[in-house]
Amino acid sequence: MEDAAGDLKQALPIVCDTLQVHIEVHQKSSSAAKKDDVKSQVLKLLNRHCMVFGDYTWNEFDDAFLSQHVESVAIVDTDLKLKDRHPIDLSKCHLLIHIFHLNEEGPSTENLEEENEDLVAANHWQLPCAEYHGLWESLIYESEIKSHLLDYVTTTLLFSDKNVDSNLITWNRVVLLHGPPGTGKTSLCKALAQKLTIRLSYRYRYGQLIEINSHSLFSKWFSESGKLVTKMFQKIQQLIDDKDALVFVLIDEVESLTAARTASTAGTEPSDAIRVVNAVLTQIDQIKRYPNVVILTTSNITDKIDMAFVDRADIKQYIGPPSAAAIFKIYLSCVEELMKCQIIYPRQQLLTLRDLEMIGYLENNVSQLSLLLNGIARKSEGLSGRVLRKLPFLAHALYIQSPTVTMEKFLQALSLIVDKQFDERNQLVENV
Repeated sequence: MEDAAGDLKQALPIVCDTLQVHIEVHQKSSSAAKKDDVKSQVLKLLNRHCMVFGDYTWNEFDDAFLSQHVESVAIVDTDLKLKDRHPIDLSKCHLLIHIFHLNEEGPSTENLEEENEDLVAANHWQLPCAEYHGLWESLIYESEIKSHLLDYVTTTLLFSDKNVDSNLITWNRVVLLHGPPGTGKTSLCKALAQKLTIRLSYRYRYGQLIEINSHSLFSKWFSESGKLVTKMFQKIQQLIDDKDALVFVLIDEVESLTAARTASTAGTEPSDAIRVVNAVLTQIDQIKRYPNVVILTTSNITDKIDMAFVDRADIKQYIGPPSAAAIFKIYLSCVEELMKCQIIYPRQQLLTLRDLEMIGYLENNVSQLSLLLNGIARKSEGLSGRVLRKLPFLAHALYIQSPTVTMEKFLQALSLIVDKQFDERNQLVENV
């Protein structure tokens, strides 16, 4: 890791002298500048702005070199470590600077041949990629969820580096995210892979994300033989053999493993199906021995997850519907985007929950709109993150339909669309 704190001036008071601060530098795809040169200019920027109040991003620069070679410089993830919004003196922190290019190409497919047919067994991304840029920041959970996932992978690398005897202390490099649909489990896996590829760029030149198509993998074609499963993991093994790559294997809806076993045991599927499931578990056991691989899995149906797989997961993290506080942050990010695009106009400053707490939720001209948004967030509890992200669009489509709208009118429309969501849900339940 790159410690740059010594290059900054020692002037201002510090919150915590052991605080690690991550700086992500998005280098332009057209730039061939050396990382050392980019780092040097970034340090000059941080020297001029060494007192910050949490996460911050520079997209425009006075410096000609940065303007030519860098898309953005971002101070990230300070909220994962700091519970309160305090000033941070970068000159007294342990700075970790991560410089990266984004892969502009979309995913490729991994096809397997079966009886002269090509079956799409997986999608394959090279990371970091443009498609997932900003995804990590858009996913809002309790901060411990994100920090625990990052810390988990960091520890797996440490134990591997120190040659900890895995016969004495075991870890499997397997993460299981479970919970109801629409809570962002799959997106979190992809965002985690992107984040770790950037954060570990000092060690691995790029990342590889292989998303296995569970529905194809456990279809009738695959239930006839475990050979295709083995072929799939042989392709993954080739990626793992590249020591410059950090490889992520994503198995979405991993309860499909259980479905295949259950069907086989009940006699409704060929007995060969259970051998396919066993082949998958065997392959996972083999690749988890490599230090540059992480296996990410999700499940919507907790009680249907195969216990043979659950035992292999180091982390079994529940991802539930967002809390009222998380919903407020989601809405706040949506409103900020609409103001940026001048759909909500004129721009108005909204207070954060922390700001509202500090004034005791007292209503005045400054806090009025923020309190209204907080009320909408509270009555939105129970809606999934997937639904919440759609509501600003639906509010505009159904209740506004004009190129620009004031903040007050938009929030009124947002409140109406939340009520409509619950009405529609109740109608669906009554008609079942």
